[in-house]
Parts: sequence; structure tokens; C-alpha cells
Amino acid sequence: MDAMTLLKEDHQKVKKMLAELESTTERGVKTREELFTRVKQELVVHEAIEEEIFYPALKEHPKTKEIALEGYEEHHVADVITRELRDVTPDDERWAAKFKVLKESLEHHIQEEERVMFRTARAVFSREELNGLGARMKALKAESRR
Repeated sequence: MDAMTLLKEDHQKVKKMLAELESTTERGVKTREELFTRVKQELVVHEAIEEEIFYPALKEHPKTKEIALEGYEEHHVADVITRELRDVTPDDERWAAKFKVLKESLEHHIQEEERVMFRTARAVFSREELNGLGARMKALKAESRR
């Protein structure tokens, strides 16, 4: 599996969980807590495979360096909002507003990766390189889930 296929599968999973979480209400505290915990876990693993394997490879190429650096920054923004959400109880009216900002930020990040970063990566890496990155990412992902 190449790197982009692996990342796209993650993106679809996270987008589904975000939509599910967005549909919860202040009264669904337990559901919000459980879903948010799952989203955080997915984000930690996804960020790790991108930041430890994919982005460093992209940074080595002049055509993809800038978008990799932007990816790191978008991860940072998501991490800040995620930490803030941990400090607000799920039944607080601010929780939904903060979550919406997180969701929109992640959706923008996913869209930009899939439309710009992946297309550019396919232009600078060979199929073998992309498969190698994908294999390394898959292994790190499996290791992270243990």
C-alpha cells in the first residue's frame, strides 16, 4: 500500500468519527467523551506516521518542502484545540464551538493534503518510494496501537 492510500483511509475514518461526534448534543456527555477519546487516539497515531515518516521525506524535496512545513503547523493547531477541548466539559456550551473549530481545521488539512500534497508527492516520488513510505508508516501505525 502506498503512503497516500494509507493516509486517505485514515482521513476517511477520522472524517466519519468527526461527523458522528458533531451530531452529539450537550446531553450526550458519555457519548461525546467516548467519541472524542477515539478521535484523539486516531489523531495521535495519524500525526505520528505523518510527522515521523511522510513529512520528513517531503521536506527533502524543494517542491514539497513548504507544504510539509505547513502540515506540521496545521497539526500543531489541531493539538492546541484538542488540549483546550480536554479542559472543557462535554456538556459546556463552549465545547461544541471548540469542537466545530477543530473539525473545520482538520477537514481543511485533509482537503489540502489530498488535493495538493498528495498530487505533488506523486510527482516527486517513484511508486517504489511511495510503497516504501507506506510500508514504514503501516509498521509504525501497528506499533503505535500496541
